[in-house]
Amino acid sequence: MKLLIKLGGTLLDDAAQEREIARQLAQLAPSHQLVVVHGGGKQVTRFLEERGIASRFVGGLRVSDEPVIDAVTKSIAGTVNKRLVCALTAAGAAAVGLSGVDGALTTAEQLHPDLGFVGRPARTDGRLLEVLLKAGYLPVVACIAGDADGNIYNVNADQMAVSCALGWGADRLLFLTDVPGVKSENGAVLPHLIEKDIRELIQSGTARGGMQAKLESARVALQNGLAEVAIASGHEPDVCARLVAGEELGTRIAMEAVAR
Repeated sequence: MKLLIKLGGTLLDDAAQEREIARQLAQLAPSHQLVVVHGGGKQVTRFLEERGIASRFVGGLRVSDEPVIDAVTKSIAGTVNKRLVCALTAAGAAAVGLSGVDGALTTAEQLHPDLGFVGRPARTDGRLLEVLLKAGYLPVVACIAGDADGNIYNVNADQMAVSCALGWGADRLLFLTDVPGVKSENGAVLPHLIEKDIRELIQSGTARGGMQAKLESARVALQNGLAEVAIASGHEPDVCARLVAGEELGTRIAMEAVAR
């Protein structure tokens, strides 16, 4: 199975949690073709605050001028990525840290001039991932990407994960986050959704902010042929193995209802 797992930056902000996630991923890697994509927004905010730079958001997106994109690159593609790689290596995986910039893995285009260096992924070329996997490595991808003019863009990690999943041809995409799944209006976790449910959750205001972004990204993945997307809490014990085994955990999203 070609499996792409996206890790939210909050899961990587605690050393013990990061080690536990790394242990689980290292256990999966020998039996699956595994690629990891990660974010790091919380770490970027802290990096900027330490340097006296205020973060400004428009529509939930961090306005990224020159100082901010420099901080994003140093934090997400630097510290966050390398610490995760080190944790995976300590857990026994031959992890390799990279970003969308490396080998033109993912190319991006500017989202809007007012946002500065914020981009949307336009295309991922999965060949670099295949080369690393065939050589026995576990690719760990930070959510920045470049364009043909040499610009670096801050890319939403959920969108980055979808782009990598589609460009590589993943069979399944798992979003590990800090919430137990997609919740209904009354706060109950919804175990199963189909593509049309996403629109209803967003239009009703039930899914907002980060969850809205995940659902919109999941819809793009499904509309482009991915069979299933799962959203679950990275704090659940052995969450990776349990999701891969098909356990009813978090929220599973498919294009259409599947007979059970």
